Amino acid sequence: MKSIFSDKNKTPATNDLIKSLGDTYQFWQVIFDYVILKYPKGVEEWNYSGDKFGWSFRVKDKKRILIYMLPRDKFFKVAFVFGQKAVDLILKSPISNEIKLELQSAKVYAEGRGIRIDIKSVLIMQDIKRLIDFKLSN
Repeated sequence: MKSIFSDKNKTPATNDLIKSLGDTYQFWQVIFDYVILKYPKGVEEWNYSGDKFGWSFRVKDKKRILIYMLPRDKFFKVAFVFGQKAVDLILKSPISNEIKLELQSAKVYAEGRGIRIDIKSVLIMQDIKRLIDFKLSN
């Protein structure tokens, strides 16, 4: 599924995001604030990945991307890539079985396993914070 922002000549602005995400913008802000709280040196950037994917947002440290945030119409996705050490810890954690199953079935690449999670309600937020904690500690 493609980003709601597809014009490569126009980097999304906060007002565009608020309008496009609707009620879920508050969750976007909570997740972003949590990442920066846990990793104050995080560098935020919008990235255009081509016509097929459009714009996405990410927060990274010096060598890796900590979290991807992918805007859609009235919701967004977060994406993470976890190495095997983090995957093993997540599978033993109190994170939802749905996320664990997605992680287990994710294709393994050199940089790890990637998962994308739809953010549509507050119900998923605790798991997202836990995943951020795993990402930052591994």
